[in-house]
Amino acid sequence: MKRAIYPGSFDPITNGHLDVAERALRLFDELVISVALSEGKKPLFTLEERVEMVQRSLDGLPGKERVRVTSFENLLVDYAESEDAVAVVRGLRALSDFEYEFQLALLNRRLNARIETIFLMPRGTYMAVSSRMIKEIARLGGNIDEFVPPGVRDRLKEKLAP
Repeated sequence: MKRAIYPGSFDPITNGHLDVAERALRLFDELVISVALSEGKKPLFTLEERVEMVQRSLDGLPGKERVRVTSFENLLVDYAESEDAVAVVRGLRALSDFEYEFQLALLNRRLNARIETIFLMPRGTYMAVSSRMIKEIARLGGNIDEFVPPGVRDRLKEKLAP
């Protein structure tokens, strides 16, 4: 069985994240979506809230029975090794993503050459979508319906309500 880790802060998970997960499921037998603690990013949602939102967002995902949602706080390659994963999946939206992700992939390869990094691009519809931008649009009262699952939209509204 080929297992991949799809790590991220998922603060919150977006339809772009879900699109990358769907693409990864075409390549791997099992996908572990792993929510990173990411305290350095000062997330809007707690780790537990982010894990719950990811789990609830899987409803419409083809192959969701092959997805497991976890969280992790340690070094990614150590976590991937503990999960017996063969790869780490990373989404790329723009050239700036590639530069950052490429550096991480090279460092991860130095730390554990057994774990490959696979870059996947979301559909063009989601190329400009990021969690940071979604939070800003929601904060300013904009419509985020096409960018996030309904449950995430509702949680954002609750969290950002005055």
